[in-house]
Formats: sequence, C-alpha cells, structure tokens
Amino acid sequence: MAESSAPLASPNTRGLTEAECRRGRLFLSLAVGGVGFALALQMGLNANFLADDIGVSGLQIGILEAVRESCGIWALLLLALLAGLSEPVVGAAMLAVTAVGLAGYTYAPGYAGVMILSIVWSQGLHVWMPLPQSMAMAMAEPGRTGYRLGQIGAAASGGFGAGLATGYGLALLGVSMRPMYLFAGVAAALAGLACLGIPRGIAGKRPRLVFRKRYGLYYLLCFLEGWRKQIFICFAGYLLVSEFQTPLTTMLILYGVVRLIGVFSAPRVGRLIDRIGERPVLVFYFATLTLFFLGYAVIRSRWILYAIFIADNAFFVFAMAINTYVNRLTPTDERTPTLSMGVAMNHLAAVSMPLIGGLLWATLGYQWAFYLGVIAAVLSIIPALFVPSIGTLGPGGPKPLDE
Repeated sequence: MAESSAPLASPNTRGLTEAECRRGRLFLSLAVGGVGFALALQMGLNANFLADDIGVSGLQIGILEAVRESCGIWALLLLALLAGLSEPVVGAAMLAVTAVGLAGYTYAPGYAGVMILSIVWSQGLHVWMPLPQSMAMAMAEPGRTGYRLGQIGAAASGGFGAGLATGYGLALLGVSMRPMYLFAGVAAALAGLACLGIPRGIAGKRPRLVFRKRYGLYYLLCFLEGWRKQIFICFAGYLLVSEFQTPLTTMLILYGVVRLIGVFSAPRVGRLIDRIGERPVLVFYFATLTLFFLGYAVIRSRWILYAIFIADNAFFVFAMAINTYVNRLTPTDERTPTLSMGVAMNHLAAVSMPLIGGLLWATLGYQWAFYLGVIAAVLSIIPALFVPSIGTLGPGGPKPLDE
C-alpha cells in the first residue's frame, strides 16, 4: 500500500515510513511486555522472598532499596557513554544484564547475595527505563503521543499480568519462590531480543548529557515522584506481608488486579492527557495519592488496605503525564538525555527515601514511613499547578537554547 511506504509526518523520526513505525511499535510492545513479565515476578515475589526466605528487617529493606535505586543515578552516566549507539541496541544490551541479575536470585545465598544481584539487574533496568518512552514518542504521530504511551503502558500491564499468572500457577503447583526468578530472567532476555526488531533510525544524534534551567519544573516533578513512588515500592507490599501476614498467592492476585486495570486504563488515560493536558491530570494524581498514604498509615483493616494497595498501584499510569510534558518541552535530539536526567532526579529521592523511611519504621513505627509519603504527595501538587497548559508548547518542544 502507498500509505505504508510514506514517511511518517513527525519530527521524531528520520524518514521512517508508517509501516516501519508500526512494526517498531509492535516490537517495542513485545519488549515492554517481556520486561513487564519479568518485573511481575520480581515485584510479586519480592516482599515474601525478603521477609520469609531471606528474613530481612524494615531497616534492612530500606538499605537494600536505597543501594538498588542508586543505579538510577549511575544510569545517567552510562547512557551518556552509550550516546553513540542506537536506542534499540542499548535496550537489548541492558535487558541482557537485567536477565542475568534476576535469574541469579535463584542461587542468592543470603542478604549480601541479594544486594549484589539487585545492583546487577537494577543497573540494566534503570538504563532501560527512559528508552521505551523515548522510542514510543519517536514513533508517535503528531497529537497522539499520550495515546501511544498509553498503548506501551497497556503492553507492559499485559506482560505484567501474564507474569503474575505464571507465578500464581507455579505457586499452586508447589514451586518455591527461587526457581521462579529463572522465568523472570528468561523473559528479560527475550525482551532484549525483541528490541533488535525496532528500527534503528528512530532518533537522530543526541547530546550525551542535558541539564537546562528551562527543564527545572520537569526535574522537580521527577524528584518528587521518585520520593513518593519509592515509599510505595519499598514499604507498601512489605507492610501487607510483615504486619498483616499476606501470603504470596494473595500478593500475586493483588498485583494481577492492578495490571488488569492497567491494560484497559493506560490508553484511556493517554487519550485524556492528549485532550486536557498534563496539569489537571497531575494535580488529581498527587491529590489522590495523599489519601492513599494516609490510608496506609491509619487503617487497620487488611481488606481495605488491599483495596488501597490496588488503587495506589493502578494510579501509576497517571505519571505518564510527566513524560508527555517533557515531550512537549524538549526538541527531538534532547528527549532521551532529558528523560535520563529525569530518571536520575527521580532516583536522587529514591536513594534517600528508603533509608529515611526504614529508620522511621524501626524507631517510630511503620505509620511514619507512610506519613513521609503524604508529605511527598502534597508537595508534588504545587509544581503540578505550574505545568503549562496544553497548546502552549508544541510536539517535539522548542528549539535548543544555550542555557
């Protein structure tokens, strides 16, 4: 068809046809689905594995998460060093590293072994993290960035759901937690192979590092999102397991419900962002999260906490508005390094918050770890109010400035 051979009318590609972009989106969906499958097993098993198999304390899990999340800062430097390579190739290599680390959990001898392997898979994952958004935005038609990001989010949720179903089935068959990490490693490796099917010309030459004053609001949003996100990732599941004795199968079901919601909600949220802009979405997102964290701190009913856990996790989809905002803000050649800088800012908070939260948990009780999340969510509302309304920045952002 003539339509499929026409260049895509977007500043984000280098003469790619619509057919090439469709094929690229398919392979990108397969890649993020494979990563979702791997992360489903890692996240679904994590709280029970650390509490029941390794026997960590609240403070130890805070230290572990702080060390693991420091990889997000190093990812900025690694992406700068790899700036000359195409994003699909970088993604394939980093997912291979992720696969090795996750599969290694099967043989982790104890807390120290888990720490080392966590650094390995986390480093690969954190270099990968800005790439799917960048590649999806590069292959998106003008005016459909949010929708295409939503599709990628739905693919990730679908893969995550499949991973949870696999873990649940294996648990029912009596398979212990450790061998399940082999499945996670294989899924990450297959996701890396899928990256090789993505066109290599989706982005032009890009600078190694970008840090500009006019991106300050984006950096601040990433920092605060990292603060509140890490309180959830580090302590919400651990709370349900350690304080309310939630079994592994129940945790997998909870995550499964979240991802089922995500499959249907992500494209719709993406369309909503395209239609009304990022500001109202982000204000709603952070205001609602404030209530969720209060719920963790004060509610004692296991079943209500299960509902909060599902809703809180499902609301991550609204954070895509931060990435659609930076797509409007940046020129094409600065998108990936700017997203990478956002990941680094996110992880400046993600490194410190688990340590602070773990100390609060150990000294004052678990409630105070979640009060820390309340503070983060409330503070995030303020910069969200300053996000420019839709239409004030065009797709692909302004021309580069020498700031």
